[in-house]
Amino acid sequence: MNGFLLVAAGGALGAGARYGLSLWFARAGLGGWPWATFAANMLGSFLMGLLVGAMLRGHGGEPLRLLIGVGLLGGFTTFSAFSLETVNLIESGQWEKALGYVVVSVLLGVAALSLGLFIARKVLA
Repeated sequence: MNGFLLVAAGGALGAGARYGLSLWFARAGLGGWPWATFAANMLGSFLMGLLVGAMLRGHGGEPLRLLIGVGLLGGFTTFSAFSLETVNLIESGQWEKALGYVVVSVLLGVAALSLGLFIARKVLA
């Protein structure tokens, strides 16, 4: 399968998963903070760490990177929505929530990716 189709197929799956996550959080009645976006970014970061760790150990190849890393995780993670939600919080005068959201998202995203990479390196060693 060519690279474009792999990215497109993965992106469709990732976007569908992201939408499903949004529905789940909406049905759970969790409001006041963008939980679905936060969860997608943290999970996506963790999964990217696992993928990169596996690939560094020789598992998978370019098709897997395109399908999962570029397509699925690109369609699932939502940093454009993250940016919009941050601006919305700022524009509504909720500076503290906006700052907290940015700091926690970035720090935990980096930590989640590091954890995924660490686990992949240990499991696939």
